[in-house]
Amino acid sequence: MNKIRLDIGCGTKKFEGFTGLDKMKIPGVDIVHDLEVFPYPLDDESCEFIIGSHIIEHIKPWFTIEFFNELWRIMDWNGILRLMYPEGGSYSFWQDPTHCNGFNVTTFQYFDPEYKMYYEIYKPRPWKIMPGYPVQRATDIYEVRMTKEKKNATTT
Repeated sequence: MNKIRLDIGCGTKKFEGFTGLDKMKIPGVDIVHDLEVFPYPLDDESCEFIIGSHIIEHIKPWFTIEFFNELWRIMDWNGILRLMYPEGGSYSFWQDPTHCNGFNVTTFQYFDPEYKMYYEIYKPRPWKIMPGYPVQRATDIYEVRMTKEKKNATTT
């Protein structure tokens, strides 16, 4: 089965070589679907790479866990999730009146079982934060990369 590279919330600036998913039918959008409506119209493990540029800060906070769980469902094993976002509480975050969900460099620890103290609170689907991430890309702008790691056959 061919895996896709998915650009969530792509708008009119879809990354080249990606399938665009957005809630508005505009040029560049291949799949019209609201990211806050689950499940997405994609098969389990159908994406090898998911990118989201300045989208997670628009997801209502009460959908955060379900949003990441849904991305996990559609992500193939060892696939990569790449997200860019303004740091929660920063000028870049507050300048847009539709930003409602703040993320910082430790927020993603809630999704990685390696950070047991945080992960155990909600126990979402397990992502692995890639080494060196999150990383600051510009003033107030960060990037995180996470992967859906396939467990070793000998791991319990």
